[in-house]
Amino acid sequence: MGELISLAERRAARAEAHAPRVRPRVSFFFDLSSPWTYLAAERVDRLFAEVRWQPAVGDALPGARDDETQRRAVEERAGELRMPLVWPEPLPAPGRSAMRVAALAAERGLAAPFVLAASRLAFCGGYDVDDPEILAEAAAAADLGLAECLQAAGELRRDGPLEHAALRLLSQGADALPVLVVGRALFCGEHRLAEAAAAANGRRATPSPALHTFGA
Repeated sequence: MGELISLAERRAARAEAHAPRVRPRVSFFFDLSSPWTYLAAERVDRLFAEVRWQPAVGDALPGARDDETQRRAVEERAGELRMPLVWPEPLPAPGRSAMRVAALAAERGLAAPFVLAASRLAFCGGYDVDDPEILAEAAAAADLGLAECLQAAGELRRDGPLEHAALRLLSQGADALPVLVVGRALFCGEHRLAEAAAAANGRRATPSPALHTFGA
């Protein structure tokens, strides 16, 4: 006898193959004081069709250190990526003013252009983006008004949510910024971007100690 073919199963398989794929939600947590954010931001903007840019102050995370070993690692990675790198003066920079404006930009859906502009000014130009004039340039690139930019830069109330975002990531297993959250999976560190992009596109990511579950 011939093999019995289930028409219902065939229809279900065909429907599944043609069903629109639901992509997982992607969030990019960044800290402008980290050169790793600068190295990651350009590719995040290219690799992900839809991503929420979320500011978080990474002081509480284990990987948030600034020393000669870390700087050498950043310089080597910038060379691998063929990206220019100029250390801003003074270091570390930027600080809270720029991050407060980043929070405002995120509220307006303008975090991506602001982060790209601010990180380029800091780590391509060597500028202190906490300086009001430089900060205004980054804000202008994101279509943020000068008055609201300068007001946000001085709003201490914004510091709490920035710290809370980092502490939540820490509680979920994050050890360094930037962090990409794809669905409920955390990809910690600039070097995990390719894996995060694969996960966002429905491909299997290579298991790693830096991969955690978010919100479990």
